Amino acid sequence: MAERTFGVLLDASPDALLALDPDGIIRIANTASSRLFGYPREKLLGSDHSLLLCEPFRTAARQLREDLRAAPSQPTPPREVRMLHRDGTDLAAEMAGSLLDDGGRQLLLLSFRSTSHRKGADAELREAMSLLTATLESTADGILVISAEGRIAGLNEQFLKMWAIPQEYVEADSDQAAMQVILSQVKDPEDFVARVSELTQDPTAESHDVVDFLDGRTFERYSRPQRVGSKVVGRVWSFRDVTPRRQAQELAQRAQEQAQQALQDLASQAEQLRAMAFTDPLTGLANQAVFNNELLAALKEPRLKSVDVFLIDLDDFKEVNDILGHHAGDVMLVEVARRLRGCVPTADVVARLGGDEFVVLLTACPNAEAIAECIVRCLHVPFTIEGTVLRPSLSLGLASIGRAALGASELLREADIAMYAAKAAGKNRFLRFHPDMMTALVRRTDLEAGLQVSVARSEISVEFQPIVSPRMGQVVTFEALARWDRGDQRVPPGLFIPLAERSGLINEIGAEVMGQSLKHLATWLGADLSRSLSINVSGVQLQEPDFAEQVLQLAEKYGVGPYQLVLEVTESVFFDADCNVIKQLSQLRAAGARVALDDFGTGYSSLGRLQELPVDILKIDRTFVSMVHTGNERLPILSSMINMAHSLGLTVTAEGIETEEQANYLIALECDSLQGYLFSHPEPAGRFEQALKTSGQALDALSSRAGLP
Repeated sequence: MAERTFGVLLDASPDALLALDPDGIIRIANTASSRLFGYPREKLLGSDHSLLLCEPFRTAARQLREDLRAAPSQPTPPREVRMLHRDGTDLAAEMAGSLLDDGGRQLLLLSFRSTSHRKGADAELREAMSLLTATLESTADGILVISAEGRIAGLNEQFLKMWAIPQEYVEADSDQAAMQVILSQVKDPEDFVARVSELTQDPTAESHDVVDFLDGRTFERYSRPQRVGSKVVGRVWSFRDVTPRRQAQELAQRAQEQAQQALQDLASQAEQLRAMAFTDPLTGLANQAVFNNELLAALKEPRLKSVDVFLIDLDDFKEVNDILGHHAGDVMLVEVARRLRGCVPTADVVARLGGDEFVVLLTACPNAEAIAECIVRCLHVPFTIEGTVLRPSLSLGLASIGRAALGASELLREADIAMYAAKAAGKNRFLRFHPDMMTALVRRTDLEAGLQVSVARSEISVEFQPIVSPRMGQVVTFEALARWDRGDQRVPPGLFIPLAERSGLINEIGAEVMGQSLKHLATWLGADLSRSLSINVSGVQLQEPDFAEQVLQLAEKYGVGPYQLVLEVTESVFFDADCNVIKQLSQLRAAGARVALDDFGTGYSSLGRLQELPVDILKIDRTFVSMVHTGNERLPILSSMINMAHSLGLTVTAEGIETEEQANYLIALECDSLQGYLFSHPEPAGRFEQALKTSGQALDALSSRAGLP
């Protein structure tokens, strides 16, 4: 191959690449070589390569050439060397090579990669491990880690306390003494040993069951393999004391059996049946029938000066059920009911309408707003459900009779409208009904009507925001952002996207945005196959059975490879019980597309859960980036996120970069990609080149201030 063509190809590599002739003379050098060794390319060409290596390593290239000739089909691992910079300093590096045939002349292609950054990375890893150790010790569960050889590899203090095992037993050479303590406490020692042996025979198996104790305690036992990459290196055992819950369940079971027995005699239990007909079975509050009757009676009473209705809806209650389970959701509803009764002891009725909706009826109340504020404040106090701290949030709508007489349904409807206005205003608050709220409801209805025809009227457009790679010094991805221009008014995405999801229009709008994005960026993507297009995808879209097929057909239509697509999703899509979401994402990944987890850190998932999700890219939310002000802060949460993501094979993009201090801070943490106003605002397709230019200037400014070549 021609040296000039070969050199152009080598310039695309971030590693320093040198081509040596049999005499060790440098014939080709790429741009990265000049940056790494400090010599201009003209100085490198024609020079002996040994001037770039410290004295003990100057024969390393000759030895590598001989090894490659002796075993051309065997892989040759990188070798540790000390390279010599032009300024006289020596640096640690990895050297790898391969033989190339250049028209009868055999060239040795060497690659060099600096390893000096690993010391800092190791320190960050130790800091992250320290955080993980502190988390391990703070959990209420007893944790035991067994190595693949059957030895104790780690445990927390809670495990020793739960099993009453002396510390010296786990430090002994044999684990027999500790095992005897364990077996002496359980009801069925043989079953315990059999279960352990069964999992030992199958290192990849997971297990979840219960262990009953002689003293009446019950532990939940959970076991799963410990992996490093794809290799199983041990097993993790987790024990949780669920004795109170088991006792409560047994007590509830006995109560249910007694109730069933009592119901056999209907005559003697008439009063009990009547109470059950008007009581919510979960919370013990009044039900909707009781509330309706009491409200009608209050509105008919001429002596009453005020009748106030408080309609309460818990914010994001579905996420509690999805993440922690319906049992935890029921516990939260019971706790909310208990607190609500305490806030309004003089209420005429406190009722549960159903689901996560509650209602309070007050008559002759001198200050309804004060009561509403008290309810919001008291219910927003944290409490714990099985080791998880939750903080209920609610939206409350207040409606009252005024000069105009209102019927029961109209009053409840006004409270409902005020409640939804409180949600729209930011949640965890109360609002009193005002006629303007009805106007806002009409406006939302009009907005939805306009959204129905937005695609047909060509009102949906796309703007593009670049995502840059500091290491490559260029834009590598553009994120497509949907825009709706209704007449001369731009409707904010935060307003019309949720509306599109609720109304089902997101599928049509999403297809329009994806088609426009591929059309506008097809030429840019085709010029360099390493470039990519990132598109936000809603969980509603992923529920469509042919979503993945439609995406792949659009990409083929515009000549874009699936591997150039990045589908951005939020963690909430993984909480849906519909397995079709995972199926669609898996089909896209199998075709080469990548999946990015957007806004990471703002929901319920954790770093440890990342390995369970079908994602390739982690996007750190801007709220974490905004914590960087001067660049001198110590923010272990950021370094932990990046290190953990890298250890799981994920790449990391930081959103919301607005200052050079933030950019430099994240570059130092080896964040793969950056996105934000520092590089470019979102631009329409007509200003695409301007976005590239602005991003390039920002990257050049960062490089020059950092003293980089």
